[in-house]
Amino acid sequence: MRRANRQITDPAEVRALIERCHTVRVGAVDEDGVFVVPLNFGYEWVGGRLVLYLHSASEGRKAEAFSRGPRVAIEMDVELGVITGGYACAYSFSYQSIMGSGLISPVANVDEKRRALELIMRHMAPDAPRDSSGKFSFSDEAVERVAIFRIDVDELAAKQRL
Repeated sequence: MRRANRQITDPAEVRALIERCHTVRVGAVDEDGVFVVPLNFGYEWVGGRLVLYLHSASEGRKAEAFSRGPRVAIEMDVELGVITGGYACAYSFSYQSIMGSGLISPVANVDEKRRALELIMRHMAPDAPRDSSGKFSFSDEAVERVAIFRIDVDELAAKQRL
């Protein structure tokens, strides 16, 4: 990282930043070129590494590219506002961001798909209604129909401009 003074190195701060983010932008490449798509997500830490879960329709450019299991890039950020200055080029922006990359793969196992959907709901809609056991409810048809993708993040950097 060019500006080491902006790097967030405390693992607790990185985890708190990811919790505040609600959109992950995933960059991928297919035969038509490079593309970036914003998605909501769920996540967990496995062996000290970030694992992201995404849901999608099971058809289309994104699903086709992700199903091939390519390496993808990720970006998440929290906007903190404009930094003003005395002249135009002195203006900047205050932010915190995560950038990284990893391997994306489709999730086919029904139990893992349910668990991934649970993680997505827990992160994106923690106050949504739950069933009597405290879990989010997904019909068998919905679980079967939705495509779930997992990104095993192996490179991760966090940065801030306050």
